[in-house]
Amino acid sequence: MSVKIYHNPRCSKSRQTLQLLHDRGIEPEIIEYLKSPPSIAELTTILAGLNMEPRELMRKKEAEYKGTGMDNTDLDKTALIQGMIASPKLIERPIVLANGKVAIGRPPEDVLAIL
Repeated sequence: MSVKIYHNPRCSKSRQTLQLLHDRGIEPEIIEYLKSPPSIAELTTILAGLNMEPRELMRKKEAEYKGTGMDNTDLDKTALIQGMIASPKLIERPIVLANGKVAIGRPPEDVLAIL
């Protein structure tokens, strides 16, 4: 089984989700998305897998949300996705992809449904 985790090692939920995977004998491909943000295609696939609109996957309490103008309600889907790639700190974490499915590890146990 191929598993990917978009991971932020400074985030406790991300660390807990990674540990949960390890505890189940899963060695995922770890993508530190703050260093290597997803592409437009990858983020679009993630959003489709989660059945979410871009703003739903954004961390609205981050200073970058307002600071980069992402709080502008006139922005379209493409602009929001480009904004998340330009400021990956805005992307909710951790995101796990497995078996053609996607889950957010908040709480970490939510990823078990796709394994």
